[in-house]
Amino acid sequence: MNKVTNGIINLLYPTVCPVCGGVLAYGEKGGCGSCEKTLQWVTEPSCLKCGKMLDNDEDEYCSDCREIPKSYDKGFPVFCYEGPIKDSLYAFKYKNQRHQAAFYVDSIFKRYGEELNSLNLSGIVPVPVHKQKKRTRGYNQAELIATELSKRLNVPVFPNYLERTRKTNPQKELDANERMKNLKNAFKIGENDVKLDKVLIVDDIYTSGATIEACTQALKNKGIRNIYYVSVAIGKGYSVWK
Repeated sequence: MNKVTNGIINLLYPTVCPVCGGVLAYGEKGGCGSCEKTLQWVTEPSCLKCGKMLDNDEDEYCSDCREIPKSYDKGFPVFCYEGPIKDSLYAFKYKNQRHQAAFYVDSIFKRYGEELNSLNLSGIVPVPVHKQKKRTRGYNQAELIATELSKRLNVPVFPNYLERTRKTNPQKELDANERMKNLKNAFKIGENDVKLDKVLIVDDIYTSGATIEACTQALKNKGIRNIYYVSVAIGKGYSVWK
């Protein structure tokens, strides 16, 4: 297409900032200049297990991972779950802003591209949503991210490898202990005969870690040896799980 055609398309269907929703200048990609400055990237020092930022650079693990050991190998969260990215993920999840998946995957690669490529993954598995919720919403937000990530990593995505066996209560309404109970035995391996040995679980937000842990347990029961996760954002967690 020529510049005139591109200009008309951009006028009719302008590219918007995936964080604030403002219209971007022609040819501009990612977040707008203002939003890029406000994003809180996960930086070092970070927990060697879940990847959450640490206050003390002498610590190796966050208090959550010390209190409740995790079964996965390592996590790769990109942003801290606060400010504009929190609003962005809400719109992505509940307001049909599916196009934002590309921005999230670009951000994942900026932060962890080299590490993820070095894992030699055999498959990417999105955290599943219940069938009823997917019908209502029209999509699984984790699956959208996983699909984009699959293209970038050249690793196959298996959207039906895990199934959510029952409709659980929204995690955001529960405390840490209730989250773990809520997700106990909530996932199972779907009808998939593919043999995987290194898997990357994909989700939009990591808070208490209960969802990723429940998925990990289901995959471990299948015999998968190495399991990692990546999320767009990670919360501050819980200092004590009781």
